Amino acid sequence: MQIYLPIAEVSINAYLLLGLGGIVGLLSGMFGVGGGFLMTPLLFFIGIPPAVAVATGTTQIVASSVSAFLAHLRRKTVDMRMGTVLLAGGMVGAGLGVLVFNILKALGQVDLLVTLFYVFFLGTIGTLMFIESLRAIQRARKARKSGGPMPATKRRHRNWVHVLPFKMRFRTSGLYISVIPPLIIGVGVGILTAIMGVGGGFIMVPAMIYLLGMPTKVVIGTSLFQIIYVTAFTMMLHAVTNQTVDVVLGVLLLLGGVIGAQFGARIGVKLKAEQLRILLAILVLAVAGKLALDLLLVPSELYSIGERGGQG
Repeated sequence: MQIYLPIAEVSINAYLLLGLGGIVGLLSGMFGVGGGFLMTPLLFFIGIPPAVAVATGTTQIVASSVSAFLAHLRRKTVDMRMGTVLLAGGMVGAGLGVLVFNILKALGQVDLLVTLFYVFFLGTIGTLMFIESLRAIQRARKARKSGGPMPATKRRHRNWVHVLPFKMRFRTSGLYISVIPPLIIGVGVGILTAIMGVGGGFIMVPAMIYLLGMPTKVVIGTSLFQIIYVTAFTMMLHAVTNQTVDVVLGVLLLLGGVIGAQFGARIGVKLKAEQLRILLAILVLAVAGKLALDLLLVPSELYSIGERGGQG
């Protein structure tokens, strides 16, 4: 069933959009990410203008994140205090990110720079996560062979995060650390949310695990809490300042996302932490590879970016 998207100014199959929303919602529930790192590039690939994809993709992220968050909240795997600190930083970052996005849009370079952001961040984070996940799997295998418990790696990491001032106790995560690192993470994720149309989970989840030392199961629900409010705030800013939120597109993605997130949350609790991390790493690397290939193999797109951005 073909429908016309007024803001995006394209006709597209409605079932395709529902399917995309469902897939990304599934990932949101499994990994604790908003899914925008996959949704926004997929919208690029099917012909949605990048400015519209970035702004409208946040509607689906909010919906699937709410659905998945409620599932994790019922399981008591959400650190609300940590989520609130991350949220405070995220709101500041989102405001800064929308400002940067508007400047890039006015310069006619938003399409190219958004794609380059994706290639760089997804490639870097995906590689680091993949390497660490392989190490975690090897440690788990050694533990099973020896018959003892898996070595606890979280407590070994004592660095600048643990010596900073303004410490707070996060009981659900079992941490007593400074609020400065979570605030910085929140600001960074907020900026990426506004510029890239992502929930920021692909940055926030590994940062919470490897930098803050939070348990993986708690990280997933906590990241979703922050994602919900920051992406909703970002969507509002884009709608007011850019008028690039396509309601029809957003509703279709939203419907698919809510359904998919429920199934994803059920699958996620059945997988081991190291399995979740390596699957997420593979997905991140796959998306980064596809975007990089498009830049290298289809250079003619580079000439249309400035023209399209100038028309926006």
